[in-house]
Amino acid sequence: MELLDKLYAALQALLPQHLLSHLVNALARVRLEPVKNAQIGIFGSLAGVDWSESKSQSASDFETFNDFFTRELARGARPLDPDPLALVSPSDGRISQCGRITNDRILQAKGHHYTIRALLANDPATVEFNNGFFHTIYLSPRDYHRVHMPMEGRLQRMIHVPGRLFSVSPPTVRAVSGLFTRNERVVSVFETSHGPLALVLVGAMLVSSMQTVWSGLVTPPRGRKVTRGDWSRRDITLQRGQEMGRFNMGSTVIVLLPPSAVSALEDYGPDDIVQMGQRLARLR
Repeated sequence: MELLDKLYAALQALLPQHLLSHLVNALARVRLEPVKNAQIGIFGSLAGVDWSESKSQSASDFETFNDFFTRELARGARPLDPDPLALVSPSDGRISQCGRITNDRILQAKGHHYTIRALLANDPATVEFNNGFFHTIYLSPRDYHRVHMPMEGRLQRMIHVPGRLFSVSPPTVRAVSGLFTRNERVVSVFETSHGPLALVLVGAMLVSSMQTVWSGLVTPPRGRKVTRGDWSRRDITLQRGQEMGRFNMGSTVIVLLPPSAVSALEDYGPDDIVQMGQRLARLR
């Protein structure tokens, strides 16, 4: 298994990752009805999409495949944990890793760690997350792909970090050291009543774009330099459970909290399934 994982990662390193993602971006936005309906039908069947959760029930209701991929769910499909002190999952997916941040280091997979400083591109909030808590959630292609707020927060900064686009599937996570600090990502830092909150949207192979509700499309276009935006004067406050962004194709979300914010973590481990709105931890 370890050898296969390394071979899979090595193959990805040789591929034109950004070019492939641009092609997927174009294909996912074809509006020709027979083409996009065929895309939706084939993908929906292969991925096992649960149509009963979707607000729209027919392929014809979507203008493009990407509209289907980022579909809105029916009202009540993802109820929030009723406890006002519950930190809720920002997305559907599987827990990749979760737990304590120790000495600036976050567990990626067995034998692999990465630093908060590298993940957040040296953001000033880095020091506040040390010895805090993290949840890494992997979204597979079949999952609901909108990302929501795990708690109420006021936006302070958004950082776009260019990088590679390795797959974030479990085999690649096991094989590529520092994967989440090498891949392109969008970092959003919020001010909350429990201290800073960071939400990191990690790009991946064939993830054609990422966007937030306050700035729209972040990628593409893709630059070569880290870009930092100060949003602290815009008074953008998002409530718990409110949409904050979305992936146009699957990827990974990382949630960071300071040590003083959490009183208890729920008992999750790698590969456990979570849904948006489900409790991840209890806040102090």
